[in-house]
Amino acid sequence: GRKKKQKQVLEDSARRLVQSSLAGPIPQLLRTYMITISPTAAVASARARHSLKTSNARRLGVVLSCPGRGAASPAVGARGSRPAHIPRASNGAGDGGVEDVEDKKNVWALDFDGVVCDSCGESALSAWKAATELWPDVFTTPDAMAKKERVVEDMRTVRPVVETGYENIVQVRCLLEGVTPADMLDNWSTMLPEYMAKWDLDRSSLVELFGRTRDDWIAADLDGWLAPNRIYPGVAEAMDQLMVEHEVYIVTTKQARFTEMILERMAFIDFPGDRIYSQTVSGRPKSEVLQMLQERHPGTRYHFVEDKYSTLKKVEKESTLDAWNLYLVDWGYNVQSERDEATASGRINMVDIAQFRSVIDAF
Repeated sequence: GRKKKQKQVLEDSARRLVQSSLAGPIPQLLRTYMITISPTAAVASARARHSLKTSNARRLGVVLSCPGRGAASPAVGARGSRPAHIPRASNGAGDGGVEDVEDKKNVWALDFDGVVCDSCGESALSAWKAATELWPDVFTTPDAMAKKERVVEDMRTVRPVVETGYENIVQVRCLLEGVTPADMLDNWSTMLPEYMAKWDLDRSSLVELFGRTRDDWIAADLDGWLAPNRIYPGVAEAMDQLMVEHEVYIVTTKQARFTEMILERMAFIDFPGDRIYSQTVSGRPKSEVLQMLQERHPGTRYHFVEDKYSTLKKVEKESTLDAWNLYLVDWGYNVQSERDEATASGRINMVDIAQFRSVIDAF
């Protein structure tokens, strides 16, 4: 039982280590073959990492602050260390003592695209496929095919302004027809409804088309669909640790079935489907999901990890969500001006992957 499960965890960690080392332009067949091997050295490395996990919190010597108690956390701001204003004092439980909070698992809500997975390549290619079906007379011309590589590359530049996946379909046509990435970055919130009206588009139809395009690609070539995605280095291991020690949820704009498949096939994580909350179909704001999670798990600490600064600002304005610690990751889809603003906010914590792991260890 337990020994078998621990062995499986170590083997899964080993596969992720090998997978991370194979990131880059390596043929998919070679990559698929190599990650099925159980490398002794990688297993040993994974075992050492797991054995160090429980000692990290003690080594950090973290002092937590809670309502009604005066202890403050150490202010450390260097890159790779804990951000200066972590943790926030609020625990959402009034004047409960430190012991009450310490006895409960923390709640962690993670965004997916831009936090766990870099899906920009797949999203751009899926959008091109969908746009080809929607506008064949526009996307099958020799001129369009000649511009495809440039458009797909520009999609990475404009990714920070995308709220929901279906918007990628509108973006690829805008870029194909000459809209500049700079203009889209500055004006996408007004540009999107204008172009949807111009081309007689509606949200639900685009959501259905984008999802069906992905489903068709997966059915025809699963490895080909997975290949443009990648798990950010260190994040899968962080999720492993969180899932053992805390209550973990995915709150995303990606459709849940795709999120679950990438976690299983690329991160080797068996994540419960009922803990993935997708906005794509429901349209439910992330702030509402956070409120629901806070009510489901009262009297503990809450952590929301995002790559979109605009989303965190919306949460910051909700007084009912004051108990949430907010984190903007520096490896996701955001730009420097947003990172600078987040750093100066006093509420939102800007974190790199090393700081993120340190925060996890601290709790």
